[in-house]
Amino acid sequence: MPKKPEHTFRIQFHNNNRIYELYAHEVGQAQMMGFVEVGQIIFGEHSKILIDPAEEKLKSEFGHVKYSYIPHHSVIRIDEVEQSGKNRILDSEGSTVTNFPGANLSPIKN
Repeated sequence: MPKKPEHTFRIQFHNNNRIYELYAHEVGQAQMMGFVEVGQIIFGEHSKILIDPAEEKLKSEFGHVKYSYIPHHSVIRIDEVEQSGKNRILDSEGSTVTNFPGANLSPIKN
């Protein structure tokens, strides 16, 4: 019986004044309130001659991560795509994408 093809998702989110774009096979609602769970992050196959420093930085940051939990308010968009592309980090300066305005999730002080 042929194996069912895996889903591929592109996740874009804000982190430290930058926009991260990751490709993963698993995305869903985390059990922790207010977080999106991202698993099986996809890293491209590179030849030994050509190395992309941006993707290598992401691989060193997320390479050994089983699941990453991203706050809902940081997520820009999640798309299901046909195939994965390059993971990358973009500067948010000059970008037309802004954080979603919403309630501050800090605890209420009595």
